[in-house]
Amino acid sequence: MDLFEQHRQQLLETEAPLAARLRPRTLDEFVGQDEIVGPGRLLRRAIQADQLSSLIFYGPPGTGKTTLAQIIANTTQAHFLALNAVLAGIKDIRSSVDEAQDRRGQYGQRTILFVDEVHRFNKAQQDALLPWVENGTVILIGATTENPYFEVNKALVSRSRIFQLRSLMPDDLRQVLERALQDKYFGYGDTAIELEGAATEHLINVANGDARALLNALELAIETTEPDDQGVIPITLAVAEASIQRRAVLYDKEGDAHFDTISAFIKSMRGSDPDAALYWLARMVYAGEDPRFIFRRMIILASEDVGLADPQAVGVVMACAQAFDRIGLPEGQYPLAQAALYLSTAPKSNSALAYFDALASVEKEREGDVPNPLRDKSRDKHAFGHGANYKYPHAYRDHWVAQQYLPDSLQGQVFYQPSDQGAEAAIQTQIARQREAQLSGISETSTQETVSYGPKDSKRERWLQRTMSQTGDHAAWVRDRIFSFTQIQRHHVVLEVCSQTGLLTWEALRRTPEGSVYTHVSSDKVAQTLEAQVKALSALQRPICVAGSSSDLKTLIYDHTPDLQFDWILGRNTFANQMHQLDRPAAENLAQQLISLLRPEGQIVLAETIPKYGQRICDLVKAEDVGQALYQRWQTAEAALYQGDTGDTQLTWDESDLQTAFADQPITIDLEQTDMSLYVTPKLIERWFATSGDRLSYGKRLGQHCSATDVKQIQALLTQKLLHQTIQWQTTLAFVHVRCAK
Repeated sequence: MDLFEQHRQQLLETEAPLAARLRPRTLDEFVGQDEIVGPGRLLRRAIQADQLSSLIFYGPPGTGKTTLAQIIANTTQAHFLALNAVLAGIKDIRSSVDEAQDRRGQYGQRTILFVDEVHRFNKAQQDALLPWVENGTVILIGATTENPYFEVNKALVSRSRIFQLRSLMPDDLRQVLERALQDKYFGYGDTAIELEGAATEHLINVANGDARALLNALELAIETTEPDDQGVIPITLAVAEASIQRRAVLYDKEGDAHFDTISAFIKSMRGSDPDAALYWLARMVYAGEDPRFIFRRMIILASEDVGLADPQAVGVVMACAQAFDRIGLPEGQYPLAQAALYLSTAPKSNSALAYFDALASVEKEREGDVPNPLRDKSRDKHAFGHGANYKYPHAYRDHWVAQQYLPDSLQGQVFYQPSDQGAEAAIQTQIARQREAQLSGISETSTQETVSYGPKDSKRERWLQRTMSQTGDHAAWVRDRIFSFTQIQRHHVVLEVCSQTGLLTWEALRRTPEGSVYTHVSSDKVAQTLEAQVKALSALQRPICVAGSSSDLKTLIYDHTPDLQFDWILGRNTFANQMHQLDRPAAENLAQQLISLLRPEGQIVLAETIPKYGQRICDLVKAEDVGQALYQRWQTAEAALYQGDTGDTQLTWDESDLQTAFADQPITIDLEQTDMSLYVTPKLIERWFATSGDRLSYGKRLGQHCSATDVKQIQALLTQKLLHQTIQWQTTLAFVHVRCAK
C-alpha cells in the first residue's frame, strides 16, 4: 500500500458514515446472532481455526452479514477478495478466479471470495462461479437478503453451508448504541451527548432489528442538533422522532417477508384470533401490499376454512371486496378489516377439502362405471336400458330416497365429513342418517370396497425389535427415548455428561452440524477410546472430549472454553454413582454444576436406572424349584436390600432424590418400565456372586440378610436353572427433564 492509498483509507475511516466506522473487526466486538457465532458454535470455531468451507449468510439488512465477512477477512490466513454482485459481472469473476489460481500455484495460499448481494448474480454469472467453487479454487462466502433456496443456483447452495441471521434483539441494539456513544475514535466518545431514555427506546423500537438503521438515525440526530449553552448535544424524543420517522418494515412483495406475512395472516384467521389477524393485515397494508391480493386470499379462506359452518362467509367477503373496489384507499381499509374480523370470528369447517379426496380417488383408482339408473336415458333407453330404475327424489317424502349414486367400486366410500360447527352441525346428523339408509338399501349384488386401510406400523415394528433384541439394542432404545424429550436444533451446543461409550454423543453430533458437541468422561482411558473412533472426522466435526471427575465438571468445561453455556445437557446414569450417601451431597453438587452450565433457555434430559424398582433375581425362578422355606428366606433377604432403613443406600434411592438434587428448578420425571432379553453366561453369574472387588456384589449384599449356606444354594440354583438361557430382565428408568429457571 503506497502513501496515497494509506491516506485514502484513513479518510474513509474518519469520514465514512457512523455505521461503516463502527463495523466490528473481531468476533468479540460482534453483537447478536449468538445462535451462529456464540461460544461453541460451529462458525465461531471455524473462523478461529481458519478452516472455512463455502458459506452463504442469509438475513434482513443490518444484521451483520457483511460484517461477518469482514471479520473473516481480518482473521484468515487465506487471500480475501470481495465482489458486489450489483456491480460485478462475469469478467470480474474470471479475474478473481485467475488471481486465486495464481496464488494457489505460486504460494499454496487459499482464496476466499466474498460476494455481497449474491442473489443479484444472474444464472450465467452463478454458473461461471460454480466450477471454481466445486474444485476448491475459491471458497465462496455469499451474503443475501433473499432466501438462497429460491434465489441462488441450487448447485451453489448444495456446496455451501447456509447460516440464517435474524433481526437483532432490543438488547443487541442497545449495545450497539452504547458503543457508538462511548467509542472515542470511530464514534462519539469525545462528544458531550445527552440521550433521553425515551429517545433511546424510540430509536431501538423503530430500527426494527436493523443496526445500520439505528446508527444512521443516531448520526443524523447528533449531526443536525445544536449543542446547548454547556456544549452538550441534547437528543430528546422529538429529535429522535424527526431522525427516524417511520419504521422500516421488512417487506418485499416477491420475497420471504411477503409469503411469511400473508401466511401468518391466514393462519391467524383460521385459528380464530381476530387480534393477530388485524395486526398482520395492518402490517401488510402499511408495507404497501395490494389489497386485492389480500381479498383474494380471504375469499379462498372463506370456502376452505369456514365453508358450510357459515355459508354467508363467501358472500360477506365478496361484498367487502366489491365495496373496496368502489371506494378505494384509505377508506377501503374499513371493508378490509370487516372481512378479516368476520372470518376470524366465524365458526370453522374445512369439509370442502373433501373434494380433493374425491379428486385423489379419481386420479389413483380405476374409473368406475356410472351406475345404470344414473345414466342418460334420452339416447339409448330402449337399446341398453340406461336410466332404468332411477328413483326421482321429488316423488318421495322429504324429497329424498335411498339409492346408489357412487360407482360399485366406491360404495361405502366417504369423502365429505360435516363438522359440528355452526350451520354445518345441522347437516351432520342428516347426512349420517342418509348414508346409513343408502348403505342398507344397496343391492347385495354390488361389490363394496373397504372404506379405509392402514399402512404397516413401522414404528411399532421397530419397538418390537428393540424389546426382543439384545442389550445393545436396548441401549439404542434408551438413546432414542432420551432424544424424544429434546428439540435439538442444528446450531445448538450439546453436552453428554458422565459418558462411558458415547451413547448420546454420536446422535447429538448428527443433529448439530452447525453447533458442537462436548463429551465429558471420567477417565483418560475412556477419552482415548472415544477419540480413536472419530479420527476419520475433521477437527471441526469431532466432539470435544473433556476428562475428569464430575465434581469438577464446570472447571473442566471452562478450562477448554471459558464461559461456555449449553443448550442441552444429556446423560445416561449420570447420578447412579453419586447416590451412595444418605444426604446426597455429591448428587446435589453435580446438579448445581449442570444448571450453571445451561443457557437461560437450556434444558437437561437424563435417563437414570433406579435399582429400587428393578428386576428381583428371585423372581427369575419358580418357588417350587427352590423349596418354599429357602425361597421365602431369599425373598425376604432380597427385599431388605431395597428398604430405606436397613438397605444399601446405593439401591434405595428413587426419583424423589433426583427432585431434591434439582431443587428450585422446573423438573418432570417419567418412570418407564422396560424388558430386555439377557443371555446368562458363566461370567454374569460369577459377577453376581463375586467375593472381591471395590463394589459389593449381589451375593455379598444378600449375605448381609441371610446365611452363607443360603447364598451358596441360591448361586447353585441360578447356575442350574438359568445358565445359557435367555431371560427377560426388567428395568425401570427415570427420564428426568429439567428446564433452566435462571
